[in-house]
Formats: sequence, structure tokens, C-alpha cells
Amino acid sequence: MMLAERARPRVVREHRMAGWLAVGTVCFGAFMGQLDASIVTLTFPALQKQFGAPLAAVEWVSLSYLLALVGLVAAAGRIADAAGRKLIYLYGFAVFTAASAACALAPGLEWLIGFRIVQAIGAAMLQANSVALVVTSVPKEKMRAALGVQAAAQALGLALGPALGGVLVESVGWQWVFWVNVPVGVVALIAGRYLLPRTRQRTELGRFDWPGLVLLGASTTALLLGVSAFSGLQLPLWTAVTLIAVSAVGITGFVLRERRAPNPLVDLSVLRPGAVSIGLVGALFAYLLLFGPLTLFPQVLGAHGSAGLTLTALPAGFAIAAVFAERALPSSVGARARALIGGAVCVVASAALIVAPGVAVWVAAWLLLLGLGLGILIPANNSAIMGAIPARMSATGGGLVNMARGLGTALGVAVVTLFLHVADTMNSPSAGPRLAVIALFAAAVVAAVTAAGTAPHERTA
Repeated sequence: MMLAERARPRVVREHRMAGWLAVGTVCFGAFMGQLDASIVTLTFPALQKQFGAPLAAVEWVSLSYLLALVGLVAAAGRIADAAGRKLIYLYGFAVFTAASAACALAPGLEWLIGFRIVQAIGAAMLQANSVALVVTSVPKEKMRAALGVQAAAQALGLALGPALGGVLVESVGWQWVFWVNVPVGVVALIAGRYLLPRTRQRTELGRFDWPGLVLLGASTTALLLGVSAFSGLQLPLWTAVTLIAVSAVGITGFVLRERRAPNPLVDLSVLRPGAVSIGLVGALFAYLLLFGPLTLFPQVLGAHGSAGLTLTALPAGFAIAAVFAERALPSSVGARARALIGGAVCVVASAALIVAPGVAVWVAAWLLLLGLGLGILIPANNSAIMGAIPARMSATGGGLVNMARGLGTALGVAVVTLFLHVADTMNSPSAGPRLAVIALFAAAVVAAVTAAGTAPHERTA
């Protein structure tokens, strides 16, 4: 691996499509990350059977990954703004690809969870830089379109995940869910070396904020461990309550630390514009709404191929909207209006899912509409956030967006598991899917309300 960023070949650098070639390269990471995120949930029933473990334990195959990602993505962005975004991005691909192979070879559930944490280290290096590389590779007036292309690549990964995952798990085994990452990662490393631009604007790193990193990681881990304890993980009740309290204290300590640290992990001044702070809340709930169904419906409909095809409706709708919404909606419709339209569609679709969450055809139809709403909401929301962040801190901003995405994804898994467990403990397991969908409806309402707080901003140097 290289120790410094290398320039693109001159023929690439001077090509009129150089920026879009870079966006296309970033799409490899967007595709692979979301393919992995959506496909892994399809392995839960198989892992439960093979390892004789409850869902509350098996879900940590996803939660361990997401926790590490949430805890590290802001740090990876901070380092990348100083060391170089292309450099950290390529290292991230190497780590993610190698760890994917290790996951496929894992001899037990504990090993698999450990390798997923290593995989998340690579994913944090990728995701902290993906949005930054997109918005710094194209002109400002093309930023929303470029983010839409990236969102479409994410949606393609999400769309293939359920269908491909169901087929792989049913035919050749859960290990192949991880093997599929390896060839994509190899191609992406080669493309990134020749098509990604070097970093032009950097922010000095200074002394690294290790206390901030520890507080952030500890608070998010305690939060999801506490939710898992309430969801059926075999821990005493007092442990669950203590973990939630530790999370609250840790988050408070993190905020106080970042206000006083000379070189904070997260510069809280970045959060002052409403487009950033409110937008990040909206991103968290939007991704909770995106990934919650991918955890819920394999439990309701099973993990076989037809269930995977039903789930594909959600990311398929997301992909359609991400690709065509930019053209279908007039250019005069700004980020805030687009986010409001997308949020309203999400509320309608999630409300309809409450009616019959166990009927595959009904679920597929409304998941398609939900995906359409999210495909309008998320790119518009992310565009508003990144437009309010200085270019020299774009990887830090991208890290915050992806931290919100990771936490929202983790909460989507945890919240669904919690409500399914609550229904079981009440001796009414049939009520579990409806309770979980009601929780997703509440998330849709929050995402729609926060959309009203977003607004387009000019980026400053």
C-alpha cells in the first residue's frame, strides 16, 4: 500500500468527465457497504440455527459492526481531512475486503462478531470519505446530482442484498454473503488508485482526541447493549438499566469534552447551522426507517428467496427515486421542499404497513413506496448538510453523516428486535410485527418533521 496520495494519470485528470469518474469510483464503496448491510440481516435465521443462539445474540453480527462504525467514522473523517481522503479511502477498501474474507472463514459466532468489528474499521475509513470525495470532485451546482448517483449505488447494493442474500443462504450457505465482497473490493482498489483525486484542502490534525473517541464509543456501545438486554439478551435487568444510564452520562461527557478539547474529534461548531444539526437527526431516523424493515421482515416472512424478493421492493424504490427524482422534480424545488415531499411519502407508506405486516404482496407494495420516499428524502437531506459545511472539513462532515447513518441503522436493528421480544414476553408473538411497524411509523414522522428544518446553504472554503 502507498504511504502518500498519488496523482491520477494525466489523461484521467484532464478528462472532462474526471469528476464523474471519481464519483463512479466512490459508488463501488457505496454499493459494497449497502450490499453488506442489507444482505447480513438475511443470515440471522441461518446463524440462529447453526449456532443455537437467540436473535438477541445473533443480531450482534450486525450491531458489533455498526457500533464500531459509529464510534470510528468521525475519527476516520478527522484523520482523513489531515492525512488525505484518497489515502484513507483506499486503506479502508483493503481492510474491508480482507475482513470480509475472514468473516466467511469464521469458525464460530464469537469469531464472526470479532471479524465484523475489523470489517467495520475498514468501513469507517470508507464511509468517512465517500461523501467528501463526491462533493469535492464535482462543481457545487452538480453536488446534489452527484449525491443522488451515490445514493443510487447504495440503493443498488440494498436492492441486491435481500434477493441475493436469500438465494445464497438457501443454496450455498451464509458464508457466501461475505465472499461476495471480495471481488468488488479488489476492483474498487484498482479503480480508486487511478480515478480518485488527491486531497487539495486539508485541516491540521493536531493532537488526536483519544478521550473523545473513547467517550463516543463507550456511550454508543452502552446504549445498544442496553437495548439488546431489554430485547432478550441474557443479562440481568439492573445491567440493562445501568447500561442506558452509562450511555446518557457518556454522551453528556462527550459533548463537554468536545467543547473544551483543543483539537476535538467532532468540532461542535460544525453543528451550529440548523441544516447540519437538524439534518443529522433526520438522517438518523431516515436510516432507521430504511434498515428496520430489512431486519423485521425476514423474521416475519422467513429468509427464503421469495421473502428476499419482497424485501427488494424497498431498496428498488429507493434506487428509482435517487436516480430519477433529480430530473422529475423541477430544479426550483430545493433541498428543503424535496425532503418534505420525501418525508410525507414515508409517513403514508409506513402507516399503511401497520395494516397487514404479514402479507407479502401488501408489504412489497408499501415498501416500494417507502423506498421512493426515502430516495427523495435522504439525498436532499445529505445535500443540505454538506452544503452547510466548509470544504476543508468535508470529510469531517461526511463522517458525521455516516455516523448518523450507522447509528440509525443500528437502532433500526435494535428497535425491531426489542418490539418482537416485547410481544413474545407478553405471550402475543403475533403482535410483534405490528408493534415494530408502529415504531417505524414514529421514525417516519420524526424524519418528516426534521425535514422542515433543513435548508440549502452555500459552501464556504
